Amino acid sequence: MPGRGTHRRPKPNALTRGLIAAGTSGVALALPLVSATSAHAAQPTQVAQVTKAAAATTLDVQLLTYKVVAGDTLSKIAQKNPTSGGWKKLYEANRAVIGANPAVLSPGLTLTVGTKTIKSSTASKASTVTPASAKTYTNNLDGWIKHSLDIMAKAGIPGTYNGIYRNVMRESSGNPRAINNWDSNAAAGIPSKGLLQVIDPTFKAYHVPGTAMDPYDPVANITAACNYAAAKYGSIDNVNGAY
Repeated sequence: MPGRGTHRRPKPNALTRGLIAAGTSGVALALPLVSATSAHAAQPTQVAQVTKAAAATTLDVQLLTYKVVAGDTLSKIAQKNPTSGGWKKLYEANRAVIGANPAVLSPGLTLTVGTKTIKSSTASKASTVTPASAKTYTNNLDGWIKHSLDIMAKAGIPGTYNGIYRNVMRESSGNPRAINNWDSNAAAGIPSKGLLQVIDPTFKAYHVPGTAMDPYDPVANITAACNYAAAKYGSIDNVNGAY
């Protein structure tokens, strides 16, 4: 990953985005019509049960990883994993883990060598839905991005799944514990951290209330980075390199 200089330092303007929290999805209740047949008051209406048909095919993006063993080189690993795109792309996708020298691979390193999309079908069934049913997210990159997008939507922060995913893969290969220890920010004592490689001052300035105050927290990191990208570039979708 190329050095970023001071490009991640926050702007002097104070953050003005409103307080947000992860949203819940409401469901409208159908009320039966009751007609009065006399001058007497109508009987209290009964709330009808709401059913939800869940018959959908969902797509989950799963990271393919490889654990380095003694004697491995990027070329050998790329040959074993054709979807990696060759050793150069493999290095770019894992630079945050490998470091500045692509010729040196430490045994035990876990590298991202590609992705695969998994289809999962849910059989149709009727279920009672309560108005306050909470939305849940998977504890992986797909779930972190979707959770962040829901928070961003409530805060008016622009961005799409593809824009976030593309930048995450370039910056950290999907590793929420990634840290840059070699560029100018690291030399200044404020290394870039997390999925979208944000330095601490930028994270604090663009942190979105309602998310964790931890730059390594996946959802907090994505949301703060997208908030920063929106302020500087209009959207994370407009970011195609070091930012």
